[in-house]
Amino acid sequence: MEALLLFGLLVLFISLSVPIGVTIGLATAICLVATTNIPLVLIAQKSVTGLDSFPLLAIPYFILAGALMLEGGISKRLVDLADSLLGFVTGGLAMVTVLACMFFAAISGSGPATVSAIGSFMIPAMKERGYDSGFAAALAACAGTIGVIIPPSIPFVIYGVVAQVSIGDMFIAGIIPGIILGVALMLVCYLVSLKKGYRGSGQKPSIKTVGKAFREAIWALIIPVIVLGGIYGGIFTPTEAAVVTVVYSFFVGKFIYKELTLKKIYNCLLDSSLVNGVTQFMIGLSMAFASYLALAQIPTTVASWLAGLSNTPWITLTIINIFLLILGCFVDNIPAVIILTPILLPIVKQLGVDPIHFGLFLTVNLAVGFVTPPYGINLFVATAISGESIETISKNLLYFIAAVILCVFLFTNIPGLSLWLVNILR
Repeated sequence: MEALLLFGLLVLFISLSVPIGVTIGLATAICLVATTNIPLVLIAQKSVTGLDSFPLLAIPYFILAGALMLEGGISKRLVDLADSLLGFVTGGLAMVTVLACMFFAAISGSGPATVSAIGSFMIPAMKERGYDSGFAAALAACAGTIGVIIPPSIPFVIYGVVAQVSIGDMFIAGIIPGIILGVALMLVCYLVSLKKGYRGSGQKPSIKTVGKAFREAIWALIIPVIVLGGIYGGIFTPTEAAVVTVVYSFFVGKFIYKELTLKKIYNCLLDSSLVNGVTQFMIGLSMAFASYLALAQIPTTVASWLAGLSNTPWITLTIINIFLLILGCFVDNIPAVIILTPILLPIVKQLGVDPIHFGLFLTVNLAVGFVTPPYGINLFVATAISGESIETISKNLLYFIAAVILCVFLFTNIPGLSLWLVNILR
């Protein structure tokens, strides 16, 4: 009864376009009043105590670091390096977009930030080279999903806190899947470009051009080495790594590339504060929501229901994947991770799935929602940059989404893709 009421309210409020943070808080409040004698002050208490977490401090710093990289010229250097490597092949500029997103993902941790930083350069550039505007926008939106898979990743930080697993291990687990996903999107770019006649620049890379681009981008490429090396070397925690990234990004943008002005710094601080405010609001209420789930024993109920559907692990995991893909269309990645982890983690543990492995394919599943209506935040960013309608972009997304979903099932059923590197470094 409690589960039906809770999820029914969530579906109702989301269908009415109520903001997701308010939706979570309202559904929790109504269920508390209707099914328990617990005072509503529980929501405030759990929201505040849930945010009282040192690892969660990494989120605002990674958001700020991404903004500083965009305004400080770091993302532009990454694009130039990718262009020097792949710009000459058929569909080269499209592949450059994917590779640049992979580079930027390794220093930002956010999907929408990756679309904004790379799409603002690459969508106009692809248009100038004769690429269809809808295709260019769709590619940038889909390639932006890599931002939450290749470390550092903000959803990985959230999952690590909720599931009580190592955030450093989650970061390492995302490296190989992130590369595989990038290669899959590049393959789609090549096949579509062959069909539509999107040619490369024709200028094969030389040691001189690649070397020059590499020298310009070297300051950006050092960032993931600092972050992952520092975490696994025991020098600092993921949260401290985020702070180091902010300081380093500011130093490079201000004193090396010399593109950060006082006005740009102010805008970075303002935009990051607004994004972080919305994010923390959702996280806090999601923590209260998770507390109600535990009180009502909803995870146990759902686990029993799923266990009754099939005794075969891969079928159960397939059902979970389909459920996550559908849910990701309506709910943002961060609250979805907080809500679903306490429900689904006990189930997959019973199937013998490692929590790190589950966190990886949970995040990739929900990342598909970045590019699927009606939520699709990456779609909104790509629409704003390209000027194309969501309908036009969505038509060009089909092949890219198919490639991502194929990768999801690959990651789910081959744990070694996410755990091999983790086990070696352990």
